[in-house]
Formats: sequence, structure tokens, C-alpha cells
Amino acid sequence: MRQHGVDRRGGDALGEEELLGGVEEPLPGGRTQTHVRQPRLPKVKRSLSLGPRTLALVVAATSLVAATYGLVRLGYGLFVPDVGRDLQLQASTAGAVTAGGSLAYCAAAAVAFLRARRFPRWTTAAAAGTAALGAAGMAVAASPALFAAAAVVGSAGAGLASPALVRVVARNLPAPAVSRHQSVVNSGTGPGLVAASLVALSLLPEWRTAWGVIAVVTALAGAAVLLLDRPGTDEASGETSDTGPGSGFAPRAWLVPGAAALLLGAATAPVWTYGRTQLLEAGGASPTASVTAWTALGLGSAATVLTAGALDRWTPAHAWALTAGTTAAATAALGWWPDSPVVAHLVCGLFGWGYTAATAALIAWASRIDPPQAAAGTAALFVALVAGQSAGSAAAGALSSAPGLPTTLLLGALTSLVAAAVAFLPARAAAGSPAAGRVAELDDRSA
Repeated sequence: MRQHGVDRRGGDALGEEELLGGVEEPLPGGRTQTHVRQPRLPKVKRSLSLGPRTLALVVAATSLVAATYGLVRLGYGLFVPDVGRDLQLQASTAGAVTAGGSLAYCAAAAVAFLRARRFPRWTTAAAAGTAALGAAGMAVAASPALFAAAAVVGSAGAGLASPALVRVVARNLPAPAVSRHQSVVNSGTGPGLVAASLVALSLLPEWRTAWGVIAVVTALAGAAVLLLDRPGTDEASGETSDTGPGSGFAPRAWLVPGAAALLLGAATAPVWTYGRTQLLEAGGASPTASVTAWTALGLGSAATVLTAGALDRWTPAHAWALTAGTTAAATAALGWWPDSPVVAHLVCGLFGWGYTAATAALIAWASRIDPPQAAAGTAALFVALVAGQSAGSAAAGALSSAPGLPTTLLLGALTSLVAAAVAFLPARAAAGSPAAGRVAELDDRSA
């Protein structure tokens, strides 16, 4: 029986009645009457707001993303010049470490793809542990080889963190709050980048002390998540404990977001690898100014917290197109106008926002395609993103000397535009699956 468009046989009928305020009751003779039931406002309020524990969990999870991504994985490049001076770490070795870190990230994310749904706590602990161990190893490394090995180990923490935290957040928060707060947690990369630049400005050239501080912060963030997580709360968030594939699971449904992630990863690699070099060489920026531009990038990334609610009302495809397009514009501007400090800082901020908001769109995309497999899907899409970065870094390295960094950055901007356009390939082209059809139907309704 349906009333007000609501299926009364479904498990959510009572909640819908409370929101709509109407209920039918049988009368003698088979007749029915409808009367108004007062809505239970406290229940509705609980579904839309967070209690102290869950709010603290969101803060802790955001801090763990800040540590594993912003401090350990992406903050590595800020310390390379001083490490190279003390340990004779060659530029070619530093590049190889970046490539090795990307491979470690992909391998860790692949493990998380398989295990995060069933063992989110163990995966969270492994994420914090590997990142903290890597940072501590870099702090005490006595040779370039040991430093490189520790940096690679530390990069694995980020690959483990995202899928695990997707699962932890989903099972602890009320269903209406999950999507927005997944975006908030994912935006932790921005504060992490800001923190990395502040650590660099305040502690360099004492890079060993800096990495020691980072190790402690990472371990504390992981411990806080584990302390605040409540295992067995899946029922409250509307999830099941089934560990198998979702009923709509179909690999072809992931082709469009996977291709988009791969392309954006390749497109953003020139900025991550050579952004500071462009500011120093083509823009004539001082070392301090180049670090503060990195701070602006982190602030832009952190600003995704302010826009998470607005983007949450968009379909993942439309949010992806906006954020990838913003990244394209910022990359092109960095290639052609690096000599203006104001423009450089603004462009870095836009790049940070676009990139981080795009990763949040990937999480939303994975959740829409197959909600029970959101953690595994997030891992797969992030692997595609980082694999694209690895390939893009190699290509950027080959192009950086000839035709040069400005052209390389423009090619990256063009690739970002292609990544944005890929989002609008029809989901039915990945066809034949219930998941693909469901995504296409939802996107058509929202268009």
C-alpha cells in the first residue's frame, strides 16, 4: 500500500510517516480514515545532527587524513632540498622515491580494497602505523637508502586510510549525515598541507625534528579514530554486515569514474611534481614565497569543508566536472602567469580546492554506484588516481626540459578538461548492469 508516494511495506515506513505526518487506520466495513500524527522531532533532529562522540570521530578522521596525505605523502617534497644537502640525496633518487611511494600507495589501496569493509579497524590501525613508522624512519635515517625506504613505507599509509575511514564514518554516523561528512573527512588533505608548510617554515633546516613531530601527530590521530569508533553500529547507519559484493555490483559500472580518475591523476602530476620549481625558476619566487604558495594550496584544499554541503546537492558527475574544470584553469594559469605573487597564490589555492573536492566527488561516485561496496570502490578509484599521477610524473619529467614546464602544465590543463568531459559519458554505455542502470537513472533525474 502506498500513501504520499511512500511504500508502507518498506522498513522505513515509520520514519516516512513521522516526516509526512499522515497515517491510515482501518474502520469497520473495510473503510479507512486518515488522521494527522504529530512528527517526532527529536528523532528527526538526531538524524541530521551529530553527537559529541561522532563529531569528535569526524575531527579525528579528518586529522588522520591530514597526517597520512598532507604531512607524510604530499609533504615529502617540502623537505627534499634539506635532506639532499645532509644525506646527499640526489635529485634522480628523490624522483625514484616519489615513484616508489606511488607504487606503495597503490599496493596499500589494493589491500584496502579487499579488506577495509570487513576489517576497517585493522585497516585504520595499519594506515596510521605505516605512516607514523615511515615518518619516524625518515627522522632517524642515516643514509639515502634508509630515508628512501622509510618514505616509501610512509606513503602506504595514505593508501590504507581512505577506504578504511569511508567505512568507519559510514557505520558511525546517521545515514543523512554520511555523504557530507565523508567530504569533510576527505578535505583533511588541505589542513595537512598547511601544517606541512608551517612545520617547514618553523623547523627547517632541522628536518629530522620535523619528521619526528609528524610521526607523533600521525600516531595520535590514528589512536583517536580507534578510540572513538564503535564497531557493530552498522544497523544504525542503515548498512548491513554482508561482506560480499552488492547486489548491483558490476565492474563495467566503474569504467567512467575510473577513467576520469586516471586522467585527472595524470593531469595534476606536473603541479605536484614541478609546481614549486615553476614558481622558483619561471616565476622568480623566493624559497619562502614558494612555501607560502604551498600554504595557499593547502588552504584551498581545506576550503572544501565550506563547500561540501553545496557540492553534496550535485550529482557526482556534475561535481566532478566543476572540480576538474577548476583544476584545469589553475594548472593553465600556473603555466603562463607564475611571476605574479598574488596570481600564483590564488592559483595554488584554486588548484588545492579543485583537486581535493574532486577526490570527494570520487567518494560520492563510489557510494552511488554500489553503496555496500563504497569502501572498496573508493580504494579502486584512488588507485586509478595515483596510477595516473605516476604516469603523469614520468611524462612531465620527459617534457620538462623540452618543450618546457609552461607547455607541460598546459598539457596537464588540457588533460584535466578531458577528465571533466569523461564524466558525462552515458552510464548506459558501461551498460548491462543493474548498478550502471541505477546510476544513469539517478543522474538523469538530477540533471
